[in-house]
Amino acid sequence: MRIFFLYLLLILPLGVVAQFNISGKVIDITTGEPLPFATLNTSEGSYALTSSEGTFFIRCKKLPLQIQFNYLGYHQNTITVQKKSKRTNLLIKLKPDHQQLSAVKIDFEGGIAANIIKEAIQRKAQNNPEKKLNSYRYKTYNTFKITEDNQARLTSAEDTTNVEMENLFNKAHSFFSEKISLHQYQKGKDRKETVLATRMTGFKKPVYDVLGINIQSTSLYNEDYIIFDNRYAGPLSNNATRNYYYKVLDTLQGQRPAYVILFQPRRSKKVASLEGVLYLDMQTLAIQKAVAEVRGKLNIVVTHDFQYYQEAQVWFPQSQKLTIKPGFGKQKVSLFGGQISVGSLQNRKKDNIKNNDFLISQTDIKEVELNADLTLKSIAPAISIAPEAINRPESYWQKYRTDTISKIDRNSFGVVDSIVKAQHIERRIDVIQSFNIGYYPVGFFNFDLTYPLKYNNYEGVRTGIGGITNKKFSELFRLESYLVYGFRDGKFKYGIGGGVLLNQNKSSWLNINYKDDLREVGSFAFLTDRRVYSLFEPRLVNIDFYYKHRTYSTSLQHRISPKLLTETQVSISDIEQTGGYQFLDDGEAFSSYKMAESSISLRWTPFSKYLKTPTGYKEVYDGYPKITAQYTQGFKGFLESNFNYSKIAVKAEYAIQRLNLSRTSFLFEMDIASGNIPLTHLFHAYPNAPTKETVLQRFSVAGRRSFETMYFGEFFSDKLATLQIRHRLPPFRVSESIKPELVLINRYAIGDVRNQQNHQGVSFNSLQHGYQESGFEINKIIAGFGLSFAYRYGAYHLPSFADNLSFKFTFYLKL
Repeated sequence: MRIFFLYLLLILPLGVVAQFNISGKVIDITTGEPLPFATLNTSEGSYALTSSEGTFFIRCKKLPLQIQFNYLGYHQNTITVQKKSKRTNLLIKLKPDHQQLSAVKIDFEGGIAANIIKEAIQRKAQNNPEKKLNSYRYKTYNTFKITEDNQARLTSAEDTTNVEMENLFNKAHSFFSEKISLHQYQKGKDRKETVLATRMTGFKKPVYDVLGINIQSTSLYNEDYIIFDNRYAGPLSNNATRNYYYKVLDTLQGQRPAYVILFQPRRSKKVASLEGVLYLDMQTLAIQKAVAEVRGKLNIVVTHDFQYYQEAQVWFPQSQKLTIKPGFGKQKVSLFGGQISVGSLQNRKKDNIKNNDFLISQTDIKEVELNADLTLKSIAPAISIAPEAINRPESYWQKYRTDTISKIDRNSFGVVDSIVKAQHIERRIDVIQSFNIGYYPVGFFNFDLTYPLKYNNYEGVRTGIGGITNKKFSELFRLESYLVYGFRDGKFKYGIGGGVLLNQNKSSWLNINYKDDLREVGSFAFLTDRRVYSLFEPRLVNIDFYYKHRTYSTSLQHRISPKLLTETQVSISDIEQTGGYQFLDDGEAFSSYKMAESSISLRWTPFSKYLKTPTGYKEVYDGYPKITAQYTQGFKGFLESNFNYSKIAVKAEYAIQRLNLSRTSFLFEMDIASGNIPLTHLFHAYPNAPTKETVLQRFSVAGRRSFETMYFGEFFSDKLATLQIRHRLPPFRVSESIKPELVLINRYAIGDVRNQQNHQGVSFNSLQHGYQESGFEINKIIAGFGLSFAYRYGAYHLPSFADNLSFKFTFYLKL
């Protein structure tokens, strides 16, 4: 009975599908090699291209159908498909035209096509709308769906008895979203997008992070082409002829005749590349249309269509489309991260069925205004969401939809809603996003994952609980607290505080806090540094030089613009030593003292891009450089404070990400302190070598920015400069799941300290001769774990070889 019911499910749709499916492959009759991007013209007037593997798939309304196949350097072949079945699979063999092949060979090796491409690159400034036009604006209607290929499912020869019933019914997409946006551009300023309307299946409110994903580039003139935040070499980049082979496939006649040019990867093992065809205007060499593919773990097809605007004499985007199907391997596309099925596309290798799911993003461009009269604010975010975007009526959507929304599209909202609710998807997304910054949400409270269990050489095991309220508690107020206990020192430490939101648009918070805790001697933190969470805090395990502090503080966080974050803080601290340190000032020895200080910190990210949501700002493009600066002033006599001093710190981060997945990063930091300032508030270079005898005894976790061969307490400075350079080579493949990354590392530090004799009870050196270490990491060997090696050399090289050596493990985890 079950088999009969399944049989009915399979055959019933066939009676209502009024179309025929024709697929096949075009090959060279002599060699059997596939012919990529061969042209197909049908008697119904449709036009298509084969894929990079020579395959094609077309649908027609009736049979017989005549199809003409063309490929440069080959004889034309015309066939007629007769009415035999709902699906026809063809093998088309084209015979080489030897008279044309010699010209084609010359062309492929750098003749006609290469010259056309070189000239097109030279003319990019005249053809790229962002270079040619002073301004423009337009609206887009985008649909994004993850769905199932009905035709592939219905014609599959595989046993369907193991297929879940909802896949057979196929009443809804597994994910569907709509978005209407206003795009604006003014020369010399970043492009701005305002989301006018948005909705996603399964979610009462959109998952705003998804709106910041760069699904597909809008331009093919840039150096890189982006697909789901992955970068590929642009077919008209400045180095395009180094990265691609080119060949003229055809010419198209019409009002604006065009060259049809094939591009194929030249260095696919070194550079992430596309493969496809460009339609270039014969007169201007501007792009009229483009089709590109990526085949591998994911099979990706992108298309761009352009429209010619006579008045502006420019080809401007008209529509674009992205299609992704699973290829070989286990790579997946996931909108929400983690192991969340909704919004994910991946191979289901555990199931004994073929995965026919595919992802489609279709964008249609409307209401285009070229050289529009507009003035954009430089400080505006790259993407913003209109307040009414999630509450648009159906009539608003109807104005922008290119086609009437289908029954399956409509069903998706109800079906996926029930899946999201049943699988607690919104809760799981909240957990993943919170975990990535070190919290676990429970109701209105986010538990801080940095408190439950830690270890250091002073407290021993440190355990406790803490956290902060979330928006379920209040959108205007927040409370935070923690309580921890150190088993070795036998002391409780705690903190309590809260904040009030002053300005939501500027993310302005006024905070008040009190802490009774420990702090590492010589440590320094920028107020505006983002919270970074790691399951392991490598340096913490080996630290034993702390001071006690009881600190009252009030701070004001304020975002002047999306790219400029500030925080101002005023604090008063009572300081006590955990050891025998004393600071001499004007003949008086201080082991306990008061510190009153005010600080202002700024973080500037000029090339990052931000999404502004009703809940705040999110960085959607990680641009470099990132520059952070902080000034601190200590006030003697204020609330009985003991010292007067100044501290200035500057940090600059820069990274170069290459198309071959290698990455070079630079981190420079300079810290200067002047005045009467005890060792507790000076600077160290983040040492991470325990003071133990053998290499294996020093084996621990390598830090992200620490000096691995520098011993704890070895150096302190009131003037310090450090430079760290990391070069990550492209991952090398051991197996499908094991792809280690080799990182080469160089670190340098130089510094000095005045009046070293004023710091009593401790012994340390200055860095005036310059400190150097080099090494490498092999990361992600297995389950996020790797190994780190470093060697110390130069002026502070130690007599024993082993004392200069560091051997540790690394850990990188991403949900």
